[in-house]
Amino acid sequence: MSAFEDRTRRCQKRLRERDAASVVLFPSPNLYYLGGFHEEPAERHLFLFVPASGDPAFVAPELYGEQLREATWVGDVRLWADGDDPTDLVAETAADLDMNEGELLVDPTMWARFTQDLRAAIPDAEWGLADEVLGPLRVRKDDAELDALRRAGEAADAAMDDVRALGEDAVGMTEAELAEYVADRLAARGGDGTSFETIVGSGPNGAKPHHHRSDREIERGDPVVCDFGTVVDRYPSDQTRTVVFAGDPPEGFGEVHEVVREAQQAAVEAVEPGVTAGEVDRAARSVIESAGYGEEFVHRTGHGVGLDVHEEPYIVEGSERELEPGMVFSVEPGVYLSGEFGVRTEDLVAVTEDGCERLNDTDRGWRA
Repeated sequence: MSAFEDRTRRCQKRLRERDAASVVLFPSPNLYYLGGFHEEPAERHLFLFVPASGDPAFVAPELYGEQLREATWVGDVRLWADGDDPTDLVAETAADLDMNEGELLVDPTMWARFTQDLRAAIPDAEWGLADEVLGPLRVRKDDAELDALRRAGEAADAAMDDVRALGEDAVGMTEAELAEYVADRLAARGGDGTSFETIVGSGPNGAKPHHHRSDREIERGDPVVCDFGTVVDRYPSDQTRTVVFAGDPPEGFGEVHEVVREAQQAAVEAVEPGVTAGEVDRAARSVIESAGYGEEFVHRTGHGVGLDVHEEPYIVEGSERELEPGMVFSVEPGVYLSGEFGVRTEDLVAVTEDGCERLNDTDRGWRA
């Protein structure tokens, strides 16, 4: 049994426990998670129907027929031609899979036009969101997912080593040029593109947590926040290092960098099964608050990473969600001094049976 089929069978078990009729997915990470087929959303009707019992079925345009049969474990692939009304095939499939009544859980990212067509084709169903059954499955990564996440982390680590090696050569580059260099090194190190828009924040731009890049030139002594990741087998990495490529940093930077490093270490050491996400956030936040920078730590400590680069669990103050083995998330405290500089250090961690495994292991110091 493939990993995709195993996930589907576990999804069906959850559907039966909930007394729900089915899950209906359209092109999204959820569809890939169960069906093993990746496609971007488009204007044609492409659905994966997963009934509470029995085998699932794809409803798809004819032009996807060969791709689906090559990519997915699902044997029941029902195709419609351009010129057909796809809602007829949707209604027929729903009837065949005994989905016309009961609760039907749809992909939360499904476009409104497709949910409307589903409602017209299956008028007697009750409606909910697929994340109610898929969320608890996706939040705990299986061995194949963890392997992909490790390899994505290794590629990002290697690219960060290349970035550090620039040293003096980075001075005079623009943030945008350094971001392009990062993309080049990620590809050279085995990654498939970038997992999100690379952040390069130099000098005062580093004090903007979601600054992306600009034409500002990196100067000697600039702290530079580098936040990036790549993708391996559809799973992303996400890491941040704050470095000074040459010269002496601003007064106080070394102290702030050490505070952030200690906060991150405290949070990582707090991770183990049964600990709450809020307790991990508190471990990082208390270090920064004790150093007098609590008001400059303006975001949560971390976010889950899987097929989506931001997903459950969220490592946020007050969360009572208990950590479980197989969860993967970022630990990324930061301090941002407006108009001066910012510091963020980020690694991904995977919760193990008795603690956690760091998925990034490059130098966390600030000297390039």
